[in-house]
Amino acid sequence: MSNPPFGFSNHDDDPERKPGDESSGSGGNDPFGFGIGGPGGGGFDPSQLGQMLSQLGQMFTSMSQPGGAGAGPVNYDIAKRLARQQLGSSVPPIADGQQRAVTDAAHLAELWLDAATTFPAGATKTTAWTANDWIEETLPTWKRLCDPVAEQVSGMWTSALPAEAQQFAGPMVGMLGQMGGLAFGSQLGQALGQLAKEVLTSTDIGLPLGPGGTAALLPTAIAEFSAGLEQPESEILVYLAAREAAHQRLFSHVAWLRPQVLGAVEDYARGIKMDFSAIEQAAAGLDPMALAQDPSKLEELLSQGTFEPQTTPEQKAALERLETLLALIEGWVETVVTDAVGDRLPGAGALAETLRRRRATGGPAEQTFATLVGLELRPRKVREAAALWRRLTSDAGAEKRDGVWAHPDLLPDSADLDSPAGFIDSVLGGGAAVFDDPLAQLAETEARERAEKAEKEGKADLEKKPEEPGDAEGDAKS
Repeated sequence: MSNPPFGFSNHDDDPERKPGDESSGSGGNDPFGFGIGGPGGGGFDPSQLGQMLSQLGQMFTSMSQPGGAGAGPVNYDIAKRLARQQLGSSVPPIADGQQRAVTDAAHLAELWLDAATTFPAGATKTTAWTANDWIEETLPTWKRLCDPVAEQVSGMWTSALPAEAQQFAGPMVGMLGQMGGLAFGSQLGQALGQLAKEVLTSTDIGLPLGPGGTAALLPTAIAEFSAGLEQPESEILVYLAAREAAHQRLFSHVAWLRPQVLGAVEDYARGIKMDFSAIEQAAAGLDPMALAQDPSKLEELLSQGTFEPQTTPEQKAALERLETLLALIEGWVETVVTDAVGDRLPGAGALAETLRRRRATGGPAEQTFATLVGLELRPRKVREAAALWRRLTSDAGAEKRDGVWAHPDLLPDSADLDSPAGFIDSVLGGGAAVFDDPLAQLAETEARERAEKAEKEGKADLEKKPEEPGDAEGDAKS
């Protein structure tokens, strides 16, 4: 795993971080992202003292509220506050003209997509978001993705202690858990604040982060993204609207896809194993009273890379399955959008390549997601998945291509992405009937397997059946 997951990042390994620069990460003179320090990053700026004390008061107030957002493994009140703080107070609201432009682009994209896929429109609402809107609307999904990892780390203190020590240290452990929630909330807030400045749509990283049925584009970020490109901004807006609408069609009409993708991320995170020997060594010289007086020491401890997760073979297999599924989603969207826009947008090919390179170079979305959850979408798989969907479209047609999404067992696997000929032959050849009615074919296969299993169990029962007493006596007389 090339990027340590949320809660484990080591800022000393950040190639963008310059010596003495503590403003972009946790630790140092700014452990919770308050921006303490003078213009050069060093020293103390007295003008910020009031703001620091006010925020500290809010942090500890949220810790003391039972059932509040600060009561779980991640303090989401702090995360939201720090994310918004990074954006500043000058985030302009969505203008009427921007909302009309997004609505018109989405309407045009939906018309074009109707001819490129059998899935009907999936978005019941199309809207323009500010960066603040993105934070607010996607935070519930981030909770699902980040809680499993944070829960693993939150329980590490008690797991490493004997039972007697756990009972004795109960109140202190609870306080440490709340401080851990502050540390995680701080890191999440900084990551989301940076990501909110960069994302272009609600599905920019391939996951359905926003509410179901809501297609959202971020006009301010799209304008900044368009500034360095040769295509007109209006053309880029329509292209991105087509990508967003294609994602919404897929997630809306493939009922199992959204819960399976999010569930796979949750399962992967929950299965991460911790190296408790490293925890014991790090905690040996830890003074709980010092933590109570200076909560930043806990984040410094977490940011040192001490608690590196131990990825098991099962986790690697789960990661490969998840990466393949995400690649199939992105590859399908790329194929369908290319067919939809066709020659209508002369710069569509260049835009597709720009977004592909954005993924390949580890754009802000991919980097942040890898840091928060410990996963990354490999560009190689996306390119191969797009090639498979392209060949399937040209050889079998859009209807059979989209029919593959009827059940997860019908999707190509990682080996099929590496060598798609066999999978495509199964559609074109004898296995083509599978995609005419995939659910019926799956039910038939399950019924046949049940019948074979019952037959085997029946034979086994006959072989194990004991001889009747009369039969034994008859054998003895003979």
